[in-house]
Amino acid sequence: MFKTSKKEEIFFNMFSETAETTLKAARALDELVKNYVNVDKKINAIEEIEHECDNHIHKIMQQINKSFITPIDREDICEIAKEMDNITDAIESTAHRFKMFNVKSIKEDAIKMVKLIVDCTLELKGVMAELKNMKTSKTLQDMIIEVNRIEDEGDTIFRNAITKLFVVETDPVEITKWKEIYEYLENTLDACEDVANIVEGVVMKHA
Repeated sequence: MFKTSKKEEIFFNMFSETAETTLKAARALDELVKNYVNVDKKINAIEEIEHECDNHIHKIMQQINKSFITPIDREDICEIAKEMDNITDAIESTAHRFKMFNVKSIKEDAIKMVKLIVDCTLELKGVMAELKNMKTSKTLQDMIIEVNRIEDEGDTIFRNAITKLFVVETDPVEITKWKEIYEYLENTLDACEDVANIVEGVVMKHA
């Protein structure tokens, strides 16, 4: 039976805190694209959330270094932390591109993809809350599957958005801008799926 001491549970609590911060970043990006005003202020807020996530990751790494026993393999803890950090990094990078590229209005496909990022990070928050119960959880596997399903939906929207971009848009500068933004959004969804896949591997190890 998979059991953890209170001391070992600190890692799962740290994962949950990091996932909460990642969800906060996703919701901030959603607010930016759905209500595209006060852009500088909203991007700065996302940047601050990303720094908050960095702090969570540093704490996880420090805890690994001073823990004699960990509830799951050290490399898995590192991978989960790294990939969650990648999600928030990608969200911040996407947000900055709206300002860097002097974007005047947001395309509907971008709004749809950001909504999926919010959905994915919400599922990952649930995944991290249930990870300590991996042996008995009745919802963990379903949430992992849902992250994969959402990422697949994002792939479809991404492909359609790129196709539409090259068919409808005539300005090569706009094509270049939006192609990169869509790619960053897709990379964010990929990072969400990477976290879910790592967790699934951890669950299988302890099955």
